[in-house]
Amino acid sequence: MDTVQNLAQGFLIAIEPGNLLACFIGVLVGTLVGVLPGLGPSATLAMLLPITYGMDATTSMIMLAGVFYGAKYGGAVTSILVNVPGESSSLMTCMDGYPLARKGRAGPALGMAAIVSFFSGTVGVLGLMLLAPPLSAFALSFGPPEYCALMVLGLTLVMLLAGKSMTKALMMGCLGLVLSMSGTDIMSGARRLTFDQMFLLSGIDFVVVAMGLFAVSEIMLNIEETMSAQIFKAPGKLSELLPSLSDLRECGATVFRSTIIGFLVGCVPGGNTTVATFLSYGVAKAVAKDPEVFGTGTMRGVAAAETADNAAVSGGLVPLLTLGVPGMGSTAMLLAALIMAGVEPGPLLMKQRPEFFWTIIASMYVGNVMLLIMNLPLVPLFASLLRMPYYVLYPLVLAICSIGVYSINNNIADVWLMALFGIAGYVLKKADFPAAPVVLALVLGRTMEKTFRQSALLLDGDLTMFFQRPISAVLLILALVILTIPITRWIQSRRRSAQEQVLSDP
Repeated sequence: MDTVQNLAQGFLIAIEPGNLLACFIGVLVGTLVGVLPGLGPSATLAMLLPITYGMDATTSMIMLAGVFYGAKYGGAVTSILVNVPGESSSLMTCMDGYPLARKGRAGPALGMAAIVSFFSGTVGVLGLMLLAPPLSAFALSFGPPEYCALMVLGLTLVMLLAGKSMTKALMMGCLGLVLSMSGTDIMSGARRLTFDQMFLLSGIDFVVVAMGLFAVSEIMLNIEETMSAQIFKAPGKLSELLPSLSDLRECGATVFRSTIIGFLVGCVPGGNTTVATFLSYGVAKAVAKDPEVFGTGTMRGVAAAETADNAAVSGGLVPLLTLGVPGMGSTAMLLAALIMAGVEPGPLLMKQRPEFFWTIIASMYVGNVMLLIMNLPLVPLFASLLRMPYYVLYPLVLAICSIGVYSINNNIADVWLMALFGIAGYVLKKADFPAAPVVLALVLGRTMEKTFRQSALLLDGDLTMFFQRPISAVLLILALVILTIPITRWIQSRRRSAQEQVLSDP
């Protein structure tokens, strides 16, 4: 009963005119940030921090949280329409969202992204409300070995992201790991794979690689098409742009499963939205009866990625509000905003400032409704972008990518590096090498190396201790199970081929 009363009080505060306006501004800015690749919610929150100085703590947190989860809605737009993942968590949406757009189903894909984002965001807030205290205690049990095991589990998804050739996928995963080693060694400070270039001392940014491998290379491939190819045709009526009932039924189990995966991964400090989307997509493909359709344009792929992405946002607030521990870059900015406002997050927050905690919870419900109302009517507008002729769309995409990449470090060298990866991506796609494993390994490689070396010091070099710690043992066993899935399927396919060969012989 106390929970219901506290939530009702939170809604009364959240719907005050000033807080409603702050929520609307936050989710609107977040959506625009998600649409524009390269900026990302972390950088936007950092830029907005000075604006919140002197604001009421509750109002400022409502606005900044709106930017955080609003960006996840907008991130699907460029991923589906132009194959540009604005941040690492949007990468898996590209896998099936863009092929769906090429099939003329950009509208339903955008509609599905908005609907599942609303569902998972709402359920995630419910989980934050009910499960925050016990899940925060569980999150405290994660140390370097557990984080390392989680990263290993994520990297095993390279096997599930394989296209026609598992060997090529593994080669691309190894390439991503090599790229993740570029920069300054985290332990010794030595330079690695920098080629005496100062701008590589901090490593190669994900956005540079992703935009090159996906956006620039896609433009180069499409330029080869004839002048008459106007890319896509999109209907103009909202009813024609929404996913069908069969789409919703097909994605039902995927959405429920991905919501749980995304929320639980988000609850673990360090288990960010990127890890959540990779795990969710990998599991969806692993349990599917037709895994071969993933990556060619299936609505389940979009649903798995977008559901986990938004659920992980709510999960990421669990360690922030209950432990004072930010698990992601965006929640680190939110922690800074809380400290500036004089609010001390941690185990005593719910007792000392219950009105603040429950108002934030209520505002997230309100914000998700705002996002759904905003995004569904905008689906026809987004889909109409596909009617642009290629000689207008492609330069526009290149300009957006270049501005986004340049804004990361204000360095023109990053733009040239993006172009280099674009050429490499073009060659790799022509040779039928998948690009997703490169980005997955690049995103997870640095964290895995750091936590592995920390674990080696913590365990005195006895790596068998990984299997003596319950959580890391379970995660590593899951990774081994995932590794056996494609091998088992390969053996089964060889057996079927042999049987068909025997039956066909006279």
